[in-house]
Amino acid sequence: MAVLTMELAKQLVHEHTKQPHLLEHALAVSVAMEAMAEHFGEDAAHWAAVGYVHDVDYEEFPEEHLQHARGILEAAGVEEEDIRNVLSHGWNRCCHEVEPTTNIQKSIFTVDSLTGLISAAAKMRPQGIMDLEVSSLKKKYKDKKFAAKIDREVIKEGCEMLNMDMAEVMDICIKGMRKYADELGIGPKE
Repeated sequence: MAVLTMELAKQLVHEHTKQPHLLEHALAVSVAMEAMAEHFGEDAAHWAAVGYVHDVDYEEFPEEHLQHARGILEAAGVEEEDIRNVLSHGWNRCCHEVEPTTNIQKSIFTVDSLTGLISAAAKMRPQGIMDLEVSSLKKKYKDKKFAAKIDREVIKEGCEMLNMDMAEVMDICIKGMRKYADELGIGPKE
């Protein structure tokens, strides 16, 4: 069994995922997890790898999301703790197996949906994420018609699990994603 690395995470994701928007989401969650790890003083590279691989079975099994992730990760020799970290983001949604109890699990549960909201908000702005402020993102969060598929309850519940103010989590993720704006397609429009 091996600790999950970004190299292995990318290899697994690229074997099982071809759609550009899903690869972009994998990167968004990865960089948000990196930022959350830095906030908690944890191993940013490890958290980023967990974030990158979190939806490894989604494209092939969208109706059975996370029901095949364990098999894929076990076959690659990923250790149980990291499999549980991945599965925890589906708690009370598509996977009831792993309740988020650690900061890495609570973070991935939260940022999975939050990064979608941030990306959607950034894509609406001429400067993309570069000038996106928490106050603007909070307005988008409250507007249920904006990015309507994003489950606001998950974001709220995740922030509560983390014992953090939503504005603080939003700020950490915006700043983390800002560093990778071009790769995420949320940089300034030309």
